[in-house]
Amino acid sequence: MATASKKRRPAISAAQWITLLIVAAFVIVPFYTTALGGFKEIGELRVNPFGLPASWDPVRFTEILGGPRYFSSLGNSLLIAGGTVVLSTLVASMTAFALAHIKFFGSKFILGYLMLGLLFPAATGILPLFIKMRDLGMLDSHWGIITVQVAFSVSFSVLLFHNFFKELPKELIDAARMDNCGYVRIYWYVTLPLCLPIIATVGVFNFVGSWNSFLLPLIVLNSEAKYTWPLGIMQFQGQYGSDWPRILAFLTLSIMPAIAFFLLAQRYVISGLTGGAVKG
Repeated sequence: MATASKKRRPAISAAQWITLLIVAAFVIVPFYTTALGGFKEIGELRVNPFGLPASWDPVRFTEILGGPRYFSSLGNSLLIAGGTVVLSTLVASMTAFALAHIKFFGSKFILGYLMLGLLFPAATGILPLFIKMRDLGMLDSHWGIITVQVAFSVSFSVLLFHNFFKELPKELIDAARMDNCGYVRIYWYVTLPLCLPIIATVGVFNFVGSWNSFLLPLIVLNSEAKYTWPLGIMQFQGQYGSDWPRILAFLTLSIMPAIAFFLLAQRYVISGLTGGAVKG
């Protein structure tokens, strides 16, 4: 009886299977060719980019892991991505809570103004952003990158948090206010513990975006010791050519933390994205 009472999963049609396979191929094939390319010589990589390597020699992977540049760039990327996630989550969640549960004049205008940030491409603001960061002394610093990334990620993060907060039962807020809880205590002790799925969702989006960022660190950073992993690829590029097998090996090792982070948080990401989709 217990098994009969369980809801059956909807059957997947052949067209849906084909669509899923095509989407999976677009994701898996680039990673597959990148990982295998690290084992190949440059000549073999040109004539056989998708096939298995002739010999599985991990010398490029061991050289990268044994060198100081890899862990230095990885640590810089982790520092910037971690700072971006923590600050953007804190700022966006507090802003969304105020817009969702505190009624004040201009709240809708502020929400609409923040949503306009979704229409602003970051690349178009690089020149004035560079000038302003130069005037503030924020160039060649990780803090400068974190601040800018938080600013550009706030709009999307507030949108996700706001939709999630609006679906929380109002009885929770009312009960907390009857117990003489202020808005700060309601935010910290009532709503925030219920927001683990949406926190994971916002964290994954902001972490992956910061981890893969190339243009902003390229403009801001000057010291090689502060380079992030996308800038670390430039050490394998010379004046007359690029060491593509080492570049692919470096890419494979560098994207593994982001993939692992996403796999660990994917359960919360799905529930966070669907949490504010429907009422009930």
